[in-house]
Amino acid sequence: MHHFHYSGPDLHCESVDLAAVAKLYGTPTYIYSAATMEDNYRRLQRGLSGLDAQLCYAMKANSNLALLRHFSNLGASFDLVSGGEIQRVLAAGANVRSSVFAGIGKTEPEIRLAMENGVFAFHVESEPELARINHVAGKVGLKAPIAIRVNPDVDAKTHAKITTGKSDNKFGIPLKYAGAAYEAAAKYPNIAIKGVQMHIGSQLTSVAPYVEAVEKMAPFAADLKTRFGITYFSIGGGMGIVYRDALASGQQAWWDAQPADKRPLTPESYGASMVPLLKPLGLKILLEHGRFMVGNAGVLLSRVEHLKRGAGKNFLIVDAAMNDLVRPAMYESFHEIVPVHRDSSRRALTADVVGPICESGDCFAKDRQLQEVGEGELIAFMSAGAYGYTMASRYNTRAMPAEVLVRGSAFELINARETFEQMVAGEKIPAFLR
Repeated sequence: MHHFHYSGPDLHCESVDLAAVAKLYGTPTYIYSAATMEDNYRRLQRGLSGLDAQLCYAMKANSNLALLRHFSNLGASFDLVSGGEIQRVLAAGANVRSSVFAGIGKTEPEIRLAMENGVFAFHVESEPELARINHVAGKVGLKAPIAIRVNPDVDAKTHAKITTGKSDNKFGIPLKYAGAAYEAAAKYPNIAIKGVQMHIGSQLTSVAPYVEAVEKMAPFAADLKTRFGITYFSIGGGMGIVYRDALASGQQAWWDAQPADKRPLTPESYGASMVPLLKPLGLKILLEHGRFMVGNAGVLLSRVEHLKRGAGKNFLIVDAAMNDLVRPAMYESFHEIVPVHRDSSRRALTADVVGPICESGDCFAKDRQLQEVGEGELIAFMSAGAYGYTMASRYNTRAMPAEVLVRGSAFELINARETFEQMVAGEKIPAFLR
């Protein structure tokens, strides 16, 4: 659930009218709900009651410094996948020492940075990476804490571009070879074995793949505890969010109306299945959820430029574009689109919702039915808090959008809209062209 709702005819985030945000900061602008993020964190925490669990927010979903500080204040650690993300956590005044460093292509400088800042553990993806970490650890005079990422060959039944736990994915070491990898790790002088890790994909809408993966991994984890004294098992993240009916899903009545066998995966149902499987292991459990924490906590606010009527097709042209929110173009993903001012007296409009970028891929929705809206009016793309701003670009020399955080009746700019001067600050014309 989330804190976006209509108060009268106007769309609000918590107690803030989104039109007021647009008036002050313009569009396109990402708007985030602090209360929604806190609710998501607390519900996941309660769902895992009975386990020694640590939530490591997967910050690739949204790495704004204000959001990192918010999660840190709640008690979260972080799932890091680059040196830049390590630096962001440090800049936010948050905790690297209880965070984990994942990713298949860690460079030597990144490994050094993580070690110098006392990262809790490296999640190792391959034998060559293990050798590299051992080498860097030797140069800095420390032992590197590691867990090997094991690929359990489980089909998460999600989009092909975001599944990570099958045998033909690039991630992790196959379960049948993982024992040998741990034996090799134990022989390295600068490696300290701390745990085991898995992650099977993103936007999972059923608990069944999690259950299958944990049932495969639990005996192996128990064996590692006996043989190498591991202290934790990271079960990854990937819990999905509601994209269709996203606005209605913020209300308890919507959830109550869903048939029991059709309800989206929740922290409560996730925990009810996971806790009985994990508790007997007696290990600390790490989780690395990102999308679930922030996805429904954010919207992208956009303004209508005009309605173009074509031959049998309408095009609603808005000021947001695929550079601001690339998920529809990249993943064919669905985002609910709603008017910021709702007027039941207006007729319905069926149109392709498109941005101004010069290619046909710049399309948010095809033949979408929504309330007729005119030039200058505002719309909101729901469920845009995850993989929105973090995947944005400057394509067509379009400035990066603004970001705003809401808490109750207060809102504040947490990332100003980029200026042209900032866009080109690092560029130069060489002397031989002058």
